[in-house]
Amino acid sequence: MTHEEPRASTPRGLARREQLVGIGLDLLAEGGWAALTARAVADRARIRPGLLHHYFNGLPGLHVAVAQRASETIVDPVVDALVAAPDAAAALRVLRERVLAMLAGERNLRLTAELLVRALRDPRMGAERRDWARDVRARVAARLEHLRPGWPAERREGTAMLFTAVLDGLLLQLIIDPDLPTDPALHATEALVADR
Repeated sequence: MTHEEPRASTPRGLARREQLVGIGLDLLAEGGWAALTARAVADRARIRPGLLHHYFNGLPGLHVAVAQRASETIVDPVVDALVAAPDAAAALRVLRERVLAMLAGERNLRLTAELLVRALRDPRMGAERRDWARDVRARVAARLEHLRPGWPAERREGTAMLFTAVLDGLLLQLIIDPDLPTDPALHATEALVADR
């Protein structure tokens, strides 16, 4: 990962850093990256804006930390549950339940849109998003190796890539059309890991 390590490693410093990331996440959901300024974060946290340098090496470091937290909040629970599933049938149940939870709510959709746009425009954020996506695909492919040991590596890696593309695609489609039914896409995704 490319995120900045916190300079303050005391429990109090880590708690403050978490608070600032949470505030940044709220601001990002409310008004996009333009709303996520040092002044806005400092005002909500009731601190001096200069403290962002102490905790994140400045506003760009906070932006990366907020992007990571958004991914951890929205997509990582789906991947974590999928990887922890004991067998393919459980993985498919988890997929359906967790994906529906991931797609619920305008906040997740707004955050996803902001992350994608920023990754396209900011090389540092793009690199962080690329590394995160590679990690997700590797985790899914590694789990598929256990669930489908007869599959060649190319199929496992391709299925992991399609799985992550489906998650991204569903989020993007729901940003455009919030009333879009997700069941057809989930059925098609389940077919990716069918034992054929």
